[in-house]
Amino acid sequence: MEKQQTLAKPEQISGIALHTGVRATLCLNPAPENTGIVFRRIDMPGKPEIPASAKNVIDVQRGTTIGCGNAAVYTIEHIMSALHAWKIDNCIVDMDGAEPPICDGSSREFSAMVERSGVVEQNAEAKIWTPTKPLHYKNGSTQVAIFPDIEKLSVSCVTSFKGCPFDPQYFEYELDRDTYKDEIAPGRTFVDYRDLRALMSYGLCKGGTLDAAAIICDGAVICKDELRFNNEIVRHKILDLLGDIYLCGVRIKGNVIAVKPGHPANVALTKMIIDDMNNN
Repeated sequence: MEKQQTLAKPEQISGIALHTGVRATLCLNPAPENTGIVFRRIDMPGKPEIPASAKNVIDVQRGTTIGCGNAAVYTIEHIMSALHAWKIDNCIVDMDGAEPPICDGSSREFSAMVERSGVVEQNAEAKIWTPTKPLHYKNGSTQVAIFPDIEKLSVSCVTSFKGCPFDPQYFEYELDRDTYKDEIAPGRTFVDYRDLRALMSYGLCKGGTLDAAAIICDGAVICKDELRFNNEIVRHKILDLLGDIYLCGVRIKGNVIAVKPGHPANVALTKMIIDDMNNN
């Protein structure tokens, strides 16, 4: 029987937020059994809380945003991905604004925060879900599906971005916190230069630098230093997917196959998972 887990102690980080460009502080806190993952806006009156659930997703453009009432938090997928990998069932995520620090555009620092804090086993049984039948979502050339597997969570993913020197990219991964640190967490976010120009014209990406993203431009990938993997893009896609599907609120065991996934498809599949849990 697997038990629920939380952090051993609070762990805090500060940095620049991607879109607003302001300094943001985030703190991961231990939480009691059956709390789940909850984001708390400590900068707002009453410190409103937003449970990390696909039911609370209000936007999936350029990241996953959740909200309740007047409170919202943006681009939570990198945080959720790290918590998923470390099997953190209960955590209060304090934020002093709507955006977390972008760090280096990966989940490496969030994973390191959990490792520095330490993980504590709790008394309650962990909530684990595996599908009894395949669940499948398709929209155009994008497809994501999950198949039964009672032993583990694995992801097979293929992406394609014309203009990238290594295309298409494919990677298979079995979720494990130790391999996650080395194989998935370092994968940085990326953007096509044409999309970046559009975002900047709307006053976004004020905190974006080559320290925090890779830019695809005219057949080249521009980033600080060099690519961490020759297939870094598909690894980041898996990172995002692991974060988005953890919005189902429980640990998952299954075999995920993803073709050109993104936040809209990831969240759509997660909502299907929640419906399946509620109906069985």
